[in-house]
Amino acid sequence: MGQSLPLPMALAYAIEVLPALGYLHSQGLVYCDFKPDNVIQTEEQLKIIDMGGVRRIDDDDSAIYGTVGYQAPEIATLGPSVSSDLYTVGRALAVMTFEFAGYQGKYAASLPDPASVPLLAEQESFLRALRRATDPDTGRRFASAGEMAEQLTGVLREVLAVADGRPRPAFSTLFSPELQAAGAAGTLADGGPAAHPPPPAAEIVAALPVPQVDAADPAAGYLATLSTLDPGQRTAVLAAAVAGDQGTPHDVAQSAETRLALARSQIVTGDLAGAGTVLADLAAEDPADWRIAWYQGLRELAGGNPAGARAAFDAVAGALPGELAAKLALGFAAEAAGDQAAADHYFRLVWTVDHAYIGAVFGLARTRLAAGDPAAAIAALAAVPDTSSNYLAAQVTAVRIQVSPRPGQAEVLPDDLGQAGARVDRLKLDAIQMEYLTAEVLRAALACAQAGGTLPGGAVPGRLLGCEFTERGLRLGLERSYRAQARLATDRYRRIELVEAANSVRPRTWV
Repeated sequence: MGQSLPLPMALAYAIEVLPALGYLHSQGLVYCDFKPDNVIQTEEQLKIIDMGGVRRIDDDDSAIYGTVGYQAPEIATLGPSVSSDLYTVGRALAVMTFEFAGYQGKYAASLPDPASVPLLAEQESFLRALRRATDPDTGRRFASAGEMAEQLTGVLREVLAVADGRPRPAFSTLFSPELQAAGAAGTLADGGPAAHPPPPAAEIVAALPVPQVDAADPAAGYLATLSTLDPGQRTAVLAAAVAGDQGTPHDVAQSAETRLALARSQIVTGDLAGAGTVLADLAAEDPADWRIAWYQGLRELAGGNPAGARAAFDAVAGALPGELAAKLALGFAAEAAGDQAAADHYFRLVWTVDHAYIGAVFGLARTRLAAGDPAAAIAALAAVPDTSSNYLAAQVTAVRIQVSPRPGQAEVLPDDLGQAGARVDRLKLDAIQMEYLTAEVLRAALACAQAGGTLPGGAVPGRLLGCEFTERGLRLGLERSYRAQARLATDRYRRIELVEAANSVRPRTWV
């Protein structure tokens, strides 16, 4: 072996070579003996050479060529196949990227322990890709050169984004975008906590990306007509379709896509037992279908079993190492299980690669707060672009974190109050939301002023949201905010509470 290649370069080489193998496979041929020595670079292109080992997939008589350390272990009994060709690409990637001692001996049919190989310990997605490409079970390897290239491209995007901090977003062909940002709901409400607890399972299930329907499936057109139905209606219609009622064509009723859609709808509506039955039937037909594991993960999460959900989503991540949706799901499952470190890892990874996953940044803010690092939580939320529909929610959450005392502090620091006030001034909120947030900032400021804190400004008292940063000035501002909220409140009892709050906070006078 020569000197190891940088991981991005090795991945790029594999991604460029795989279409050539895919072309051979499309012609009914297998290459058999892929290894780094059989690839040359001509100007800006890579080319596969030494075609002497190429043979037809159905050829049972010709000699089989291969190289120990690269050749798939089943060759002797099953012969070469598309799967065995992709196995050799996985082995070549391993040999090219780290000092793979024993790859032709002790590890001729396995990978070393990641704990002994720093690259594999650091690059989880790359390790998952290698494991799938070289899985002893041929049915669990990549099904085609195109699929392998697509997943390696996702791994490459991740490796590059983590290395330089620049996102590398891309549309997935396997998952829809995030349906909504789990954990962002409720942040604009009156008096919401600075650090929300993990979102409920039902919210996560409804928010996570959905596996794309195969356009070639006979049920694709039928399923598209159900998008306007509410979850209860959709469940009833799909259940009737699977049962063969309403004259549903047999190929539509028995389509895996129809049954998977039914399972998701049952999970959303709380029929976890029904979803379990559907998924078990599908698993009996095709246990390697990653979509079954995905919906099983949702089912376990909805059923209050985050450990089971993690196991299922981990299986999806193993099958699809380049997909961010699986890592986002792992983040939520880890958070639900109380593993803040793992949740932080996955949320950070997803957000680093693609800023379209807003649920990841709200999750990252929660894990950063749990780790006692509010500054990092605020920085994460501040990165949500102003073009996002969740921009205001992110900014409001950042303000609430900023006006909450830091660990070990009784009051909020004046600098934090000044930054929070400036942030509120820039927000375009409706009247009631603005008053809610103003009151939160002024309450924290009043506690700070009572403890002797002052905003920067020398002898002249600073100002915060139009109020002098003195106890009297802040009390007057807080009173005004409570009375403004009372005028806007629609509930009579709430109005009374707000008027009483205004009276209790107003400065004491002799008049």
